[in-house]
Amino acid sequence: MNPKDELPLALRTAYLTLHRRSDTEFAQHGITADQFVLLATLSRGDAMTQRALAARMPSDPSTVRAMLVLLEKQGLVARESHPTDGRARTATLTRLGLRKFQQVWEAGQAVRDQMVNSLNASETRTLLSLLQRVAESLGDRAPELVTDRL
Repeated sequence: MNPKDELPLALRTAYLTLHRRSDTEFAQHGITADQFVLLATLSRGDAMTQRALAARMPSDPSTVRAMLVLLEKQGLVARESHPTDGRARTATLTRLGLRKFQQVWEAGQAVRDQMVNSLNASETRTLLSLLQRVAESLGDRAPELVTDRL
């Protein structure tokens, strides 16, 4: 098989491996890898609408809504009416949610270290650039990556 034919499967394999490892690390904290991404997105401090969260993560808006409802029931997220759009609601992390995010961030450190240490700094920058280009080529503007903590 030629490398261009292998690319989609290689990307999927890398993603699923990261997702499974993260789920394993986060399970003891009652959080999934997908919920972690939502918490990480909200941890930046800005109240966000469900639509904005879905675009930033990126994820399906109905999946984001389901996660928000669950995390709200756990007291990790607060949702309120949007100040200017009566149809929308904004979501923010509660203090408990921020503490939970910090715990889960620490729990995932070994996975991030293993992933990052498999590449040198130049390779990491190149990979990020290439992944951005692949996402853009498929028609989506890739969300801003949460790399400021790596």
